[in-house]
Amino acid sequence: MRFLYFIIYFSLPYLSATAQDSLRLHLVDSSSHLPLAGVSISINGQLIALSDSSGTARFPLVTGAKISLSHTGYQSKTLSVKAFPSNEMISIAMIPFELKLDEVIVVSSTRNNQPIENSPLKVEVLGREEMDEENTIKPSGIASILGDVSGIQVQQSSSTSGNSNIRIQGLDGRYTQVLKDGMPLYDGFSAGFGILSIPPLDLKQVELIKGSASTLYGGGAIGGLINIISRRPSSKQDLIFTVNQTTLKETNLNVYAAKRNKKVGYTFFGGYSRLAAVDVNADGFSDIAKSNSVVLHPRMFIYPSSRTTIIAGYTGTIEERKGGDMLVIENKADSIHRYFEFNKTDRHSGELFIEQSFRKSIKLELKAAVSVFNRGISGLEHYFKGRQLNYYSEVSLLIPYGKNSLVAGINILGNRFTKTRGDTISLNDINNNTVGVFIQSSLHLRENTIVEAGVRNDHQNRYGNFLLPALSVFQRFNKHWASRAGIGFGYKIPDALSPQAKDYAIEQLQPIPLTVKAEFSTGFHAEFNYRNTWGEDNEFFINQAFFLTNVNHPVIATEQLNGNVTFANALKKICTKGSDTYIRLHLHDWELYFGYTFTDARRKYLQQNQFVPYTPAHRAAFTLVKEFSEKWRAGLEASYNGKQYRDDGSQTPGYLFMAGLFGRNIGSHISIILNCENILDYRQSRKESLYTGSISNPMFKTLWAPIDGRTINLSIRYKL
Repeated sequence: MRFLYFIIYFSLPYLSATAQDSLRLHLVDSSSHLPLAGVSISINGQLIALSDSSGTARFPLVTGAKISLSHTGYQSKTLSVKAFPSNEMISIAMIPFELKLDEVIVVSSTRNNQPIENSPLKVEVLGREEMDEENTIKPSGIASILGDVSGIQVQQSSSTSGNSNIRIQGLDGRYTQVLKDGMPLYDGFSAGFGILSIPPLDLKQVELIKGSASTLYGGGAIGGLINIISRRPSSKQDLIFTVNQTTLKETNLNVYAAKRNKKVGYTFFGGYSRLAAVDVNADGFSDIAKSNSVVLHPRMFIYPSSRTTIIAGYTGTIEERKGGDMLVIENKADSIHRYFEFNKTDRHSGELFIEQSFRKSIKLELKAAVSVFNRGISGLEHYFKGRQLNYYSEVSLLIPYGKNSLVAGINILGNRFTKTRGDTISLNDINNNTVGVFIQSSLHLRENTIVEAGVRNDHQNRYGNFLLPALSVFQRFNKHWASRAGIGFGYKIPDALSPQAKDYAIEQLQPIPLTVKAEFSTGFHAEFNYRNTWGEDNEFFINQAFFLTNVNHPVIATEQLNGNVTFANALKKICTKGSDTYIRLHLHDWELYFGYTFTDARRKYLQQNQFVPYTPAHRAAFTLVKEFSEKWRAGLEASYNGKQYRDDGSQTPGYLFMAGLFGRNIGSHISIILNCENILDYRQSRKESLYTGSISNPMFKTLWAPIDGRTINLSIRYKL
């Protein structure tokens, strides 16, 4: 991750106040004169207040105090106070600067507006720079960029559908919770293709929490959490067009527009992607599924007052994917060439946010969303169509008090899966509902010590109550050294439709027996940070983290001799532990990033071959970026995936993956990006056949490496 933090102080004329006076400040944008919420106000280096949605902050003063004001994207300011009449308000215009796209200070996943560098809960952020870069490489989704993060493994799980599985710290995708603007809408049946169809151009940032985050977000966040944050409008008109074409016959057309006035604002994203079926290894089956997709995401922003924000939005995704025998895809099927899988999906979501600020920076949030996901699956012998309804609502309250804060809330979420067509599957309709309450406090025990303690209780309609406490500690030793440590608990209710280590056909899945219990986890993390800066543009940063997660009575999927997949609790736990090393070096126009992850993930319930399959023990990656001028930049990436155990105990070979990028800015509006992925053209098919059996009835092997080979893409972006 690329973080850059800096503060610029400007002197203001002296103000005056008596020792007992309160000072009221009104913070606004210097160009639009709109109020600024979340401006950090510190006295003598200690955070004491945040401005509310009206841009107002009130706090007591001591004669001679030095007040610092800072806000993301704005020049910081310093006030020196001597005397000032009580009950008067001072208006201060914050001057924006051209925000560097990799600068991220405050994240939303912690729920408390805590600056990221001081958060006891470690949150990694892919910011605007990463989103813009991914938009020129993989404009249709963010799966690729997530795979560049240390400790996260993204691997295509099916060549016929093109779906991917996300593993964090060695745990299967079902242990990762995916949120969109803080709301979990991608689970169970609707998890299919979810992460693949969220375009990066529509995003402000992606926040990542490795390890348990269930106290704040409920069940499912055992391995980690991915929170996808949409863009919001500013007073400046945004208009971006992107056209992308690859050598693997992929075409992408994206547009984003946004604008805010005093009372209303809007954002709009529209995207179209088309992929032709490609048989890279010439075995007669598609390695790239044929697909067409359309994504629309309009949002309306209303500001009835300076303290109130209302957001209403809609997201629509329509997609068709067809993979399998190339002759079938080309409408040349016969008695031998007849295997295929056709997926037709549509997802429609509505969202509503209400943000209300009160005095003393108290903030009330109400949010709700409803999502309907339809998926039809056609194959050689089967046809099925199902629907999943996901819903979520939450009320939360953030109460700052001094340097501390308290956040509490209640939420209701659930999903309903219904078979709408097809009688070839054994699964019954599923109805899950959970009511959760949570509270978390962030305490500054000493000047450089912050403790976050929280607890959550969920009541699930089928599996009862789950109590989830959590504790995290942040300690800054000096300006160079800091540390974090914490413990958290999580759970996962059994769901046959949750992503598994292997993609099973839906007709294979059997209902979850009533005797199967929910999974329960305990997670630990600890880390040390060192940062040193010198000169204007030089920085060295290193983060060394350690993790341990135990998943008790895990739910195991077993494929029987007749092809049916059954579910049962294992007698012993899954244990994953390891370390994560991240290094960042900035030297003037050069940027170097290096990451190494060691993962020891084991299935303790097995007597032999306990290693979790398709999880490399060793993963390393580096990125080198050079800014030659304001017009030219280049980058080189390389990653190594070590050997992985298969289900039968054998091992895959390790492999090296490389990518390169050249960028050219033409004027202030046009950018041209030439990118090459998988420069070495490493493919699993070079080591083994991707299927066994006959052409008419193939059995596809589990994927552990890329299958699409070397890809070159050219992207042109126009930004107003």
